[in-house]
Amino acid sequence: MSNPVAFITGASRGIGRGIALELAARGYDIVGAATSGDPANTTKGLYEVKARVEELGQQFLPVCGDITSRDDHARMLAEAIDAFGQLDLLVNNAGVSLLDRLDILETTPESYQRVMGINLEGPFFFTQAVAQHMVKQVEADASSKPAIVFITSVSATITSPNRAEYCVSKAGLSMAAQTYAVRLAEYGINVYEVQPGVIQSDMTAGVSDKYDALIEGGLLLQKRWGTPEDVGKAVCALAGGDFDYATGAIIEVGGGMGIRRLS
Repeated sequence: MSNPVAFITGASRGIGRGIALELAARGYDIVGAATSGDPANTTKGLYEVKARVEELGQQFLPVCGDITSRDDHARMLAEAIDAFGQLDLLVNNAGVSLLDRLDILETTPESYQRVMGINLEGPFFFTQAVAQHMVKQVEADASSKPAIVFITSVSATITSPNRAEYCVSKAGLSMAAQTYAVRLAEYGINVYEVQPGVIQSDMTAGVSDKYDALIEGGLLLQKRWGTPEDVGKAVCALAGGDFDYATGAIIEVGGGMGIRRLS
């Protein structure tokens, strides 16, 4: 294959869509994963992203599956390898918000298990499957330099007692990124973490008024919402080799949200 290949989970909308388009604009062929996709719908969802990527001159393979299913992991990975023969980049982006924002004293086991399954357990084991393939790829071709990027959140380090299970899932995913960075270093497979802040997407649409007011009131050093393209640009920089000597690096894309300030 002449083009690098990126596998992006949660690629049908929001941050995943933004990452797919930015990578495609830089010459990547894309494997885009989502829970579902309608080939007849090219105005929204996975096949809209496919059309946009192909407009940029790149190939797009849509794969559908459940990130919490080990059987789906094996099938999605097999589909990608059958189509392209290689994987140069994994972007662990798939994730969900809460069904209801509840105080930590009222958090339900059902909500906790759902969020942890999709946001942490699923990506942990999907990365395991992809990493095993990447190791074999490197052993077969020493010039291969695959990489892995975990999309976590500023919520990995900033607490929100009314969405505790989300914060815990992202904190766990952050540790997964660090642990995979340690384990895969001997194979030259770099692992990075990107922590988005307040990003305009379907996930934040329901709280837009709240964050408009917070941003105006000084929540961020850069007084604007982030965009999926902002996150995509960070992923491109990490994947492109500019941070080759920085495995394990954590990049916040949050307008300075994570800087501790005393006012």
